[in-house]
Amino acid sequence: MEGAFRLGVVAAETSGDTLGGGVVRALRSRYPKLTIRGIGGPELAAEGLESLCDIHDLSVMGLEDIVRKLPRALLLRRRLFQDLLRDPPDLFLGIDSPDFNLRLESWLRAAGIPVAHLVSPTVWAWRGYRVRKIRRSVDHMLVLFPFEESFYRERGVPATFVGHPAADEVADLDRVSARQSLAIAPGKRVVSILPGSRVSEIKHLAPVFTQTISKLALADPDLEFLLPFASVKVREMFFEAVGQDASLPQVRFLDGQARTALAASDAALLASGTAALEAALVGCPMVVAYRVSAVSFWLARLLATTRYVSMPNHLMPTPLVPEFLQDQVDQSNLSAAVSRLLNSSDHRNEMLQGLSGVRDALQRDANHNIARLIGEFASK
Repeated sequence: MEGAFRLGVVAAETSGDTLGGGVVRALRSRYPKLTIRGIGGPELAAEGLESLCDIHDLSVMGLEDIVRKLPRALLLRRRLFQDLLRDPPDLFLGIDSPDFNLRLESWLRAAGIPVAHLVSPTVWAWRGYRVRKIRRSVDHMLVLFPFEESFYRERGVPATFVGHPAADEVADLDRVSARQSLAIAPGKRVVSILPGSRVSEIKHLAPVFTQTISKLALADPDLEFLLPFASVKVREMFFEAVGQDASLPQVRFLDGQARTALAASDAALLASGTAALEAALVGCPMVVAYRVSAVSFWLARLLATTRYVSMPNHLMPTPLVPEFLQDQVDQSNLSAAVSRLLNSSDHRNEMLQGLSGVRDALQRDANHNIARLIGEFASK
């Protein structure tokens, strides 16, 4: 059928769902009769996906999440495989979530279904042995960062750097328009707070982030804080972690609008992950925190080949983003680091200069590149 395309997709994280929504919109411009099946969140649901489950049932961070969610995840993966095998898509696109997707992709590829994977696992940073599994599981890796393409090709995995959709999406977002959108006075100093979207991230970071807000607010009563939530579910998890009656002075809660909040802010305190990259893309100086269970952190350290956890530090010529890990994540360290960004113009300007090249490096009309490549892969 002309203009038809059947896509299988799994995006089991909020960030992957956002990426998936943009890719599907670009695909639909090429294939008006596009249909999609699989797992995703609200962005993919808006494009017509009836998800097999809520993505919060699958998103994990650390061993505690794995123990709690693994049995259901295994059942859902087997069920989805059987469904896609009965009615094969033209191509399956796994978006991030490697622990769930790579095994499913290996089954689908063995069954003759073309497989592409978007967003590389950080095999260049830790657990490099996973490259062998990736080589068996996917026909092509679609990577978001330039250095990843050469990493894969040197190891015999077909890969293409497509750019990062977020870099295209924030191209017209600047500080002035962001502040106008959020009705922030021109001279007001603002800090964005993003404690993550996974259950374990919020559990480990939300309480200490709220303590940090209180400490910063006490030192400067004129500060304003923006706390954007990725979804209603994330908002509920946050208040469950900090208590419904938590005192959060000078805080404005937002539904979505994370990028706008970051663009409007003088500094940000955030969980390591997608938010750190988005802060870099809009030129927001940041402090990054990372905390998981003791066992998860021990394993991460054992298997790591890099000392940095946040992507901006890998993309800047010199790593400049302060990172606080595990026991370092306390209100004194975090508030001091944020205060330095707010009050030291030399420190702030140095980081702004380091971040300035990140957007240019990643702005490549990514969604349309991905849609074009998917069409080419499926027709081979």
